Amino acid sequence: MNAPENRSPAVSDATPPPPRPVKICIVSSCGGHLTEVRCLLPAYGDLDHFYVLNDKAILPADMQDRTYFVSHSERDLKFLLNLGEAARILWRERPTVILSTGAGIAVPFALIGRIFFRIPVVFVETLTRVDRPSLTGRIMYRLANRFFYQWETLRSYFPAAEHGGPLV
Repeated sequence: MNAPENRSPAVSDATPPPPRPVKICIVSSCGGHLTEVRCLLPAYGDLDHFYVLNDKAILPADMQDRTYFVSHSERDLKFLLNLGEAARILWRERPTVILSTGAGIAVPFALIGRIFFRIPVVFVETLTRVDRPSLTGRIMYRLANRFFYQWETLRSYFPAAEHGGPLV
């Protein structure tokens, strides 16, 4: 009886597909949160990116034709509408990362992005929260892949997060 042949799996000559280019979905409410995330522009400005805002605003030239506007939810049933809007935008744009400084609009995008699209989420707690975290920050601490806070006084609230210092 002959011994079975040792067969090694076929080695493929094909190279793995190249990684997807970075595309950033920047989610923010208008006003201070948008100002804060725009302070990060030197980090993402040269990368493919688009914005999602929860209210109409006068946009600088570099945001025009790169911005989606979604419904403004104030912890009400419009949150469900925001979930649908997030799914539609993320399906259409296919970003590789979601970045937000808040406020509440970050939550539906983080939920839909992480659960259905496996998109990593980066969240920066707002500069205005010096002594206590925001509600959005407390929620996003559990949802974000990377979480940054700007004031050392918040370390006890976010022990696994990273202190990044003030953006502005």
